[in-house]
Amino acid sequence: MSQLSPEQLAQVEQWAADGANLNQVQDRLKTEFGISLTYLDARLLMVDVGVRLQEKPREPEKVAVPAEAPPPEDESFADPSESSPVSNVVLSADQVAIPGALISGQVTFSDGQTATWSLNQMGRLGLTGAPQGYQPPREDIPNFQQQLDLLMQRAGL
Repeated sequence: MSQLSPEQLAQVEQWAADGANLNQVQDRLKTEFGISLTYLDARLLMVDVGVRLQEKPREPEKVAVPAEAPPPEDESFADPSESSPVSNVVLSADQVAIPGALISGQVTFSDGQTATWSLNQMGRLGLTGAPQGYQPPREDIPNFQQQLDLLMQRAGL
């Protein structure tokens, strides 16, 4: 994992104080300091250096299950991001992660396409079960990332 200089650490702390989320900190580390970290490495870095990201006030959790989707296996919720109010992404976590994954589950994107997602020990995200070459709607990506971050927090990762 990358070591931050005192100046870089101070900047990360400032970003967190300004309300940046983990994805924004990860992006800024890459663009401003040339430090590329996986999602999991960025999360572990925040824990290692003791930087706490501010939690934004949330509305009560809502469950959004499209008519065609099977009922989720475990915990399901929708927490639309402010930047994509039309996005309707449903993310659920498996009670037991698939082999080789820290956490896994199912996702239904706003276009009705479903897939299985997993996050491995290296912090790599995988999507399987969708048609080859499938790309989720662009407006669904921030919502998916936000829900994944919330699931990871709940799982203690």
